Amino acid sequence: MGMPPVPEPALPDPVGGPVESSRRDAPALRGAGRKGPKRLPRRAAAGRRSFTATLRSLDELASSGARVSVRIDDLDGGAQVLAGDDFLTLPVGGLGVVPLLIETAAAFESGRLDALEIIDRAAVQPAAHGGLWQHLKAPALPLTDVAMLAASSGDALAVNALLHRVGLQSVRARVEQLGLRRTALLDRFRDDRGPDDAPHLALSTAREMAQVFAGLVNSTIVSPGVSAQVAEWLSLNHDLSLVASATGLDPFAHENDRHGLLFVNKTGRAPGVRAEAGVLGGPRAGVAYALIVNFDDLSIAHRLRAHDAFRVLGVELMEYVY
Repeated sequence: MGMPPVPEPALPDPVGGPVESSRRDAPALRGAGRKGPKRLPRRAAAGRRSFTATLRSLDELASSGARVSVRIDDLDGGAQVLAGDDFLTLPVGGLGVVPLLIETAAAFESGRLDALEIIDRAAVQPAAHGGLWQHLKAPALPLTDVAMLAASSGDALAVNALLHRVGLQSVRARVEQLGLRRTALLDRFRDDRGPDDAPHLALSTAREMAQVFAGLVNSTIVSPGVSAQVAEWLSLNHDLSLVASATGLDPFAHENDRHGLLFVNKTGRAPGVRAEAGVLGGPRAGVAYALIVNFDDLSIAHRLRAHDAFRVLGVELMEYVY
């Protein structure tokens, strides 16, 4: 990988990229952890800005043959904190569902979709990839609950149901409207991918995923209402096993942290793919981050080495914001 890389020509920030001041008072995020100590001046965190351990860990992964992409942006003005091959387009697994959630929330706000419309899972292509709905007795749910399942537990059947109702073309149009040039939701979840299927669920870059999450908390993705709704769904995410493992938050109840942490994230997993993007805010600073690792999943040791890199990043992000 080589840290830092020679950057490619700069692209315009997408709609929803970092803006001059972070809007942590978005309706969905009120009470989501701004109760801690008053934030210190940015210079107070100057001694905590090293990501040496993260760079070392990612370089070791890259040396072993993994493809690694990382991006961290400071929310106070959008300054770049760390970038390593952040322009690489890589498979991101379920992290690529975020544009689908954005288009769903936008359709609810505009009235193109009724949030309480009932969708029957029998009408949806099955997927046993993961999630809760396939185990529930309820055969049908309102769209807003389906979106919540997709965001909070990465429910494959819920994602397929949303995509069935919203439409892949609408999601692609939304991605283009947001200015995301290297992000694409390619397909639904499938138990088996054949030669005629898209090879991956979704593709993206660390740069664009970090910008999307910054836009969500800054209320600049589509509209303040849409940004707040998507951030609220994602704040329920239960997967805190990668970067988020360093936060000490309760995976099942971390919306109002008593120690003043603001945290919103989404992970993506597939064979040989681990990805996470999110926002972490504390008393000293706030950051939007994304890390994507594609690796040869040849053994549990290969997988754990990839997971360790996420956790090292999590520790250093906590030092930066807290």
